[in-house]
Amino acid sequence: MELFDIKPKDLKNLLPKDGMVCYYGKVLSPLEAQTYFDVLNQGIEWKNDEAIIFGKHIITKRKAAWYADEAFKYTYSKITKKALPWTKELLKLKSLVEQQSQESYNSCLLNLYHDGNEAMSWHSDDEHNLKQNAAIASLSLGAERKFAFKHKQSKEVLSLVLEQGSLLIMKNETQRHWLHRLTPSKLIKDARINLTFRTIVP
Repeated sequence: MELFDIKPKDLKNLLPKDGMVCYYGKVLSPLEAQTYFDVLNQGIEWKNDEAIIFGKHIITKRKAAWYADEAFKYTYSKITKKALPWTKELLKLKSLVEQQSQESYNSCLLNLYHDGNEAMSWHSDDEHNLKQNAAIASLSLGAERKFAFKHKQSKEVLSLVLEQGSLLIMKNETQRHWLHRLTPSKLIKDARINLTFRTIVP
């Protein structure tokens, strides 16, 4: 099922069951989105992301960074990251996302995808140190990319295109019952930065 032409005023739940996902559409103007993309692309302390898969240490082309209120430690794919202090631009975006979503966050995981060949496989954001059922806010900058959800039991799949400057919120039992992924595409040549604001339980 494809979801098209969703406007911010249409804040209905995109999931048919077992969770809540709301797409706010563009919350930044094209100029604002491009400006933030350029600043973050140059100013964030990017590092190639790492994972341990079937006992092998993998270093990805995709780059990542982790920022938070405190020097929280966050473990996913069996790799632990230590949070860096917020930059002024990240704090501005955090405030914007909190205002739009009416939720609060204490951390942000950023990912830099250089082109459509770099993607994210099916997964849930259900690490033990994330606040259970709390909202996770996904802010997209740069290239538009297809984002998909798959129910863990029924295998039902739905997808939408995340626009430049757009906001997606996942909350309630979404992570327990649904997987999500960023779909690869050889046709996309431009970069994308994704910011996922989260709540860590110290």
